[in-house]
Amino acid sequence: MTPQRPPGADAEAHEVDPVTGSLMPEMSGPLTAGSGLYAAVDLGTNSCRMLIAQPRGSQFLVVDSFSKTVQLGAGLEASGKLSRASMGRTIQALRICQKKIEKHGVRRMRLVATEACRRAKNSKDFIKQVKRETGLTVEIIAAEEEARLAVISCAPLVRRESEQLLIVDIGGGSTELVWIDLSDVAPEDRPKSIMRLSSGFDRQGLHDARVVDWISVPLGVATLKDQFIDVEDDAARFALMSWFFEESLANFSPASAAQPRKGFQIIGTSGTVTTVAASFLGLRRYDRAKVDGLVMSSDQIDLVIRDYLALGPDGRRTDPRIGRDRHTLIMSGAAILQALMRIWPTDQLSVADRGLREGLLYAQMSADGVLEDGPFE
Repeated sequence: MTPQRPPGADAEAHEVDPVTGSLMPEMSGPLTAGSGLYAAVDLGTNSCRMLIAQPRGSQFLVVDSFSKTVQLGAGLEASGKLSRASMGRTIQALRICQKKIEKHGVRRMRLVATEACRRAKNSKDFIKQVKRETGLTVEIIAAEEEARLAVISCAPLVRRESEQLLIVDIGGGSTELVWIDLSDVAPEDRPKSIMRLSSGFDRQGLHDARVVDWISVPLGVATLKDQFIDVEDDAARFALMSWFFEESLANFSPASAAQPRKGFQIIGTSGTVTTVAASFLGLRRYDRAKVDGLVMSSDQIDLVIRDYLALGPDGRRTDPRIGRDRHTLIMSGAAILQALMRIWPTDQLSVADRGLREGLLYAQMSADGVLEDGPFE
């Protein structure tokens, strides 16, 4: 889960520029209930997260948000099913989402579930229970759509000089990687060309971004941790997790391809990536404005990971930079991150505090044609 905003931040409204990625000044004036408001809910293996926003020109204004660790996928690796306890926690969180949606009079929304529900044998029964107890309709989306939504949310962070782009979304139950060739796209059009991939990865028009390959690895911070939960030594467990994840990428075609360093960019989006960035900056209170768009070197990432290992499980549990919700998952996420930085020809990672929720909002607003001169043109 992305580190929590400071207390009270959920009530703040900030406008996000989809091209620059910067936060716009707070807008003045009251919002009319339901007036063009959109909701997006991401129900993942570990967390339930929601944004409510209103389109403003080519941007959108976030008017409310919610994030809660629910551990929906707890025990899934062993049983193949969502447990009664995890479903109960998740439904409680969704009730809060429902109340916020009702409070704001939101009529346009999309609620999606990802890897845990894709894998669980009882996911259909769970979705029916959610509908029955909250009135909310949750859809289980395919891995490709999850990857596509993560990609378009990261478009504002694409550099003009980037010719080869790897976007990585480290989730709780899976990790999506999308390799994109931008060499035929004019530098000034590269961020918007990523946005246009909302219509599908098979878009191959002239001077468009071209998806070379994509993969959804069924290993995220929760599922990878569960694979090696019986390894007692902290450092050995970390090394095994990183090796195991690297092995899972053997069939990802660009992994073995020789790529030049120049013009290559990796963008990472996940709670792991933002937590590592916040730790590097020494933030005791999470600040999205400082984290989103930060560029970290491999050496800086390794320094943070070595610090995590030196702390050990007890030290990580009490470290304010990591947070109580993430301390048990940070090393599996760090193992994935270290493997990624080891494989590809770059020593830099662009940090994205954005993901599925933002992608859902952009896609809904684009489909409704409410983004003036919008990024999906």
